[in-house]
Amino acid sequence: MYQYIPPNSTPVPILISIPHCGTRIPSYLGLLSQTCPDTDWFLENLYDFAPDLGIGVLHATHARYVVDLNRSPSSQPLYSDGRIITDAIPLQQFDGKELYTKPPTQREKERRIQKYFDPYHKEIQAKLQALHNQFGMALLFDAHSIKRHVPTIQSAPFPDLILGNNDQQSAHISIVSKAWHWLEQSSYDAQHNDPFKGGYITRTYGTPKEGIHALQLEMTQDLYLDEKNPQWDPQKAKPVRDFLHAFLSHLVAVVS
Repeated sequence: MYQYIPPNSTPVPILISIPHCGTRIPSYLGLLSQTCPDTDWFLENLYDFAPDLGIGVLHATHARYVVDLNRSPSSQPLYSDGRIITDAIPLQQFDGKELYTKPPTQREKERRIQKYFDPYHKEIQAKLQALHNQFGMALLFDAHSIKRHVPTIQSAPFPDLILGNNDQQSAHISIVSKAWHWLEQSSYDAQHNDPFKGGYITRTYGTPKEGIHALQLEMTQDLYLDEKNPQWDPQKAKPVRDFLHAFLSHLVAVVS
């Protein structure tokens, strides 16, 4: 369901969540495909430096086709701009292909929410509360990646990086501005809250008035792998991994 890698140095008030890197699809669920092309490939590898910075990393083990941990369990849509909408128990891929010949029943959907969705979110809540108790605040960093071009979401290709914070509502303005300034001044093409403002995780847990802040970082996958044949290549990933190391180090300084 999930794996948690604790800090291996002095802890800091940051938790990384990677909800879409899982690849496991139990065969008994009846999906037409036993692979998930909409996976956020190898982000657990790309961020494997984080524990050395004192940051715990929580990541999914099961594919988003089993359950999407970054969607509302009540199927409330995140956007209303005409893009493809997928639920916590998705019935389609991003390209519009159906995932089932016989969709799961409501009972099966509820079972998956209880088995896969709830434990992940209870772990997020527990880890954020523990950080808040220790430091008086906590920052949740929700990590994502996506193909450069997904026409069902928008007609134009995506920029390299997209910082999402629910239109500056999920984190204090000082954290948002410092994070955005770092990305804006980088060599990468970056955008802010467009076309992604942050998903269910960012919008749910980002409550800055209560001392819990949340940021989402989306990146295009061609920055660190071959989209047509996604394999982990440490050499190709190194520049992005180094950039993320510097960015997370910057955020550690911001919240410490």
